[in-house]
Amino acid sequence: MGQDQTKQQIEKGLRLYQSNQTDKALHVWTKVLEKTSDPGGKFRVLGCLITAHSEMGKYKDMLKYALDQIDTAREMEDPDYLTEGYLNLARSNEKLCDYQKTVSYCKTCLNMQGTTVSLQLNGQVCLSMGNAFLGLSVFQKALESYEKALRYAHNNDDKMLECRVCCSLGNIYVQLKDYEKALFFPCKAAELVNDYGKGWSLKYRAMSQYHMSVAYRKLERLPDAMECCEESMKIALQHGDRPLQALCLLNFADIHRCRRDVDKAFPRYESSLGIMTEIGNRLGQAHVYLGVAKCWLQQKEFDKALESLQRAQELADGMGNKLCTLKVHCLSEGIYRSQGQQEELREQVVKFLQCVEELELYCGMCGESIGDRDQKLQALPCSHIFHLKCLQTNGTKGCPKCFKSSMKPGFV
Repeated sequence: MGQDQTKQQIEKGLRLYQSNQTDKALHVWTKVLEKTSDPGGKFRVLGCLITAHSEMGKYKDMLKYALDQIDTAREMEDPDYLTEGYLNLARSNEKLCDYQKTVSYCKTCLNMQGTTVSLQLNGQVCLSMGNAFLGLSVFQKALESYEKALRYAHNNDDKMLECRVCCSLGNIYVQLKDYEKALFFPCKAAELVNDYGKGWSLKYRAMSQYHMSVAYRKLERLPDAMECCEESMKIALQHGDRPLQALCLLNFADIHRCRRDVDKAFPRYESSLGIMTEIGNRLGQAHVYLGVAKCWLQQKEFDKALESLQRAQELADGMGNKLCTLKVHCLSEGIYRSQGQQEELREQVVKFLQCVEELELYCGMCGESIGDRDQKLQALPCSHIFHLKCLQTNGTKGCPKCFKSSMKPGFV
């Protein structure tokens, strides 16, 4: 199959894919892959297969095609193709929660000296790197990466990238418990979809609605949370988007748990866990087990809660997600305190405080934790995070953390 025929078949597959005929599109692309003699065409069709398998949640297949794409790029000796291949490798590992590998491949991308094409990919590389740092609970580096991704989005007038970054910023502020910011960013993403998204895939609308739903739940605006989650789930079901379906099911379960309706929560947690396990989303699985543990706690079933927390901890340790580990210790501490088990309680308190120290989850000015409700946060240009009220009292003296670290020991 020559260059022109390859191109026609790839376009045919894209039309089928865009009209939701995924199986037919995959069949066309797989045939192209078998028959084409054009390396550029092969690289492009592998890109189509990577995107499709990502959206279906078939992350191991996505990784396999990304490795094939890297081999093809090496044969062609083209830095732009190689950069794109490494980006897809980074994304595949991000989806499989192998965050250290993701960071490593992203750094490889950023160090490659390509042309303008790879410069346009840098924003997506920074987004993937930010997501990986967030998966490792390294909040400052995650924020730095997101800020860089936003700058690339603005410089290239890339509204799709801006939309995705806004959703990730919503996610980071959910984890830092500044829920107003957690709502602001996905609302901004939804505005971008409304203003520019006529020709975009509906997944961008679904993505912004899902992140809005999580923020509304955290703000205890449960009817709004349910409405946004239903909208997101409807699109996910229409498009066979299994990863998003799993996230929506988890959020539905959390909403029911917040309403203290565990009979509705448990089956949704179970459905979510089934999909998360199938696709390999270990972070999602850990969040399911945390939610299930909280349900058991509502029912005073402490042994069952501890069992779920143990599973969450195993997953968190495997990924290196320190925030999830911190939550496990916090909930375990409450259980042992209520049961008067002093030795186990002391162990959990020590581990909890170690996590807080490692995560730097405290304000660099007042020293209090930055995970308390109703505390507005502010990230400075250096990405260090403080209580907004502390910065307001500090005036315009720059970043207190950067100032401290720049002082030489002899001058302290």
